[in-house]
Amino acid sequence: MELLYYCFPGGRYKAVTLSYDDGKTPDRRLVDILNRAGLKGTFNLNGDKFGRDQRIEQCEVEALYAGHEVAAHSLTHPTLTRCPREMMVRQIFDDRRRLEDLVGYAVRGFAYPNGQHTPTLHRLLPELGIAYARTTTSTRSLLLPTDLMTWNPSVHHNEELIERTGDFLARNKSQYLDLLYVWGHSTDFDRDNNWHVIEEFAAMLAGRHDIWFATNIEIVDYLAAVERLQYTATCDRVHNPSACPVWIRVDSLTASEPQRTVEIPAGTTLSLT
Repeated sequence: MELLYYCFPGGRYKAVTLSYDDGKTPDRRLVDILNRAGLKGTFNLNGDKFGRDQRIEQCEVEALYAGHEVAAHSLTHPTLTRCPREMMVRQIFDDRRRLEDLVGYAVRGFAYPNGQHTPTLHRLLPELGIAYARTTTSTRSLLLPTDLMTWNPSVHHNEELIERTGDFLARNKSQYLDLLYVWGHSTDFDRDNNWHVIEEFAAMLAGRHDIWFATNIEIVDYLAAVERLQYTATCDRVHNPSACPVWIRVDSLTASEPQRTVEIPAGTTLSLT
């Protein structure tokens, strides 16, 4: 008998993602830092506030965030938990519509404005096409999300990010999947005069082929594909009905047989024996 573990793409067991809110002009510098290091982020925007309050212009959105993810953050950034349901619907759905017109793809992510959320919002979001929603509660952990409507990040960049990144890089426990999820606002770097933090963070990770750098929605979609894998009762064959490949690790219980990583291409059935 063998043990099967799913992996991140490429057979990796570490991943990094970032999430930054409000779409203000320091995003330009932040995106440049991420691009030069090969990192990926999710940027949560308000569709009715472009060009005001230090926010970028809507004509910048597609090019600036190319290769990253644009997600919703409500139309005008109210505290949604104080709004009637009808206003919640408009704030979320109209934000999606405006952002989708700019980026040309389905906007399926969300970050709660002002960090406030309730079970009512948790139930409403999937009905409005939202696949996940990020909170502002840092867990200091590397755990994968268990509830996509209350996805808690690992750490804000002002919460000893460099030390925590060092701990993350030093971990060598392939029996776990570790996700370092960093969040914040790019305006924080100007306010606190600490751009060196995100620059050092990016330098620590640049060129690391053992880490999957992903947007929030890429992680959500990959984990969904993992859940869709169809195994035989004895787990000797597996079918991948999804449109993306999935990687698993096969561990033999006998010392004579090596551990191996297997890619299951989209739409294929593989023998694992």
